[in-house]
Amino acid sequence: MDLQDQLKNLFPEHVPSSEEPETTKESTVWLQDAPLICKYEKRKGKPITIIEGYTGATSDFKQLAKEIKQLLSVGGSFKNEQIIIQGDYRDKIMQFLQDKGFKTKRVGG
Repeated sequence: MDLQDQLKNLFPEHVPSSEEPETTKESTVWLQDAPLICKYEKRKGKPITIIEGYTGATSDFKQLAKEIKQLLSVGGSFKNEQIIIQGDYRDKIMQFLQDKGFKTKRVGG
C-alpha cells in the first residue's frame, strides 16, 4: 500500500487536483536602467567587493545582498546603500547580476 492509497483511505471525499503547483523561484527585485557599479577595494589589507548604485527599495537591495552571499558562501554586509562582500569576486558577482537582468559596470583594477 503506497502513500496515495493511504491518503485515499483517510480522505475518501477528497478529489486530487490534476494541476501541478508551479514552483518557479522568480526574483521580485526591481530592475533599473543605470548599471550597478561593482568595484574592488582593500580595507585593512583585506580585499572586498563593493556593489552600489541601486535605485530601488532598500529591502530589495538587502535581498539581493543575501542571495549574493549565499551564492558565494562568503560573509558580507549591507551598509550605506552598498553591498560589501568579503573577497574579490567581481567576475562571479557581475555574471550573477547579469543573469538576473541587471546591467553592471566594473570599476577598479
